[in-house]
Amino acid sequence: MPEKDLSEKYLESYNDVFADIVNVLLYQGKQIVLENELSDAGTETQYKADGKIHQQTRDTSKYWEKHAKIALFGIENQSTIDKDMILRVLGYDGASYRKQLSENTVNKTIKHPEPYPVITIILYFGTKRWNAPRTLHERISIPEALKPYVSDYHINIFEIAYLTEEQLQLFQSDFRIIADYFVQIRKNKNYIPSPEIIRHVDALLQMLHALTGDNRFELSCNRKKGESITMCEVLDQVENRGIKKGMKAGISQGILAFVKLCQEFGCSAEETADRLMKEFHLTKEAADTNIARYWLK
Repeated sequence: MPEKDLSEKYLESYNDVFADIVNVLLYQGKQIVLENELSDAGTETQYKADGKIHQQTRDTSKYWEKHAKIALFGIENQSTIDKDMILRVLGYDGASYRKQLSENTVNKTIKHPEPYPVITIILYFGTKRWNAPRTLHERISIPEALKPYVSDYHINIFEIAYLTEEQLQLFQSDFRIIADYFVQIRKNKNYIPSPEIIRHVDALLQMLHALTGDNRFELSCNRKKGESITMCEVLDQVENRGIKKGMKAGISQGILAFVKLCQEFGCSAEETADRLMKEFHLTKEAADTNIARYWLK
């Protein structure tokens, strides 16, 4: 699970991808947040429960700052629907505000220790519509007499598989390929790759593998340093590897059947090895290895 989590976060850790996600989902594609204005923020915060200190971890978070910190953005990835997502995010955001208070109290050298907003973006990659609570009031049971006194809180859920074509075209980073994949799978149950050049190849493939469980994306691409590659080429390489693997498995099964047949007809191991060299174009060493592997004692 930790390895899967890291793979999901890897692509989003790049500033160009992170800024792209924020700009498209929050600002309809306007270039409000620039990648050079982002810096990594800590993802771990602590809280006390049952007399013990516990740790909670965001997926990815970055500060947006110019002359001073403007905001803290957090991104959470969800493959499944979680009815407690509102409570989790409330914990993350609350801890981030509490941390600001602590830092401002300790660091007296800050000229303008004004708190800045914390915004959490939840990227939901499932193909089923999100039907879990989006607000605190929807999640907890509140007596009618208490409702006026219970502050509400809402979460920002973005259903990636349900983005429109217009929204997809607003993305300028590798995240467009990720989003396009889930939209196509939801709509067509199939994926036709685009000719777009991938900027962060390994990170993109790791994220697709982590989110889909599809082992094809776990394979790294054969490419020279600095060479560009597209998803069309990635999937071509994956398919070719699969064909070669299948052919290799087929040859192995053929050799096994041939050895057994020779043995049934009374051929010696030496004779069978000679036949393997002729029929399968094997070296003597390879033929002897297969005899040792498949010859029934």
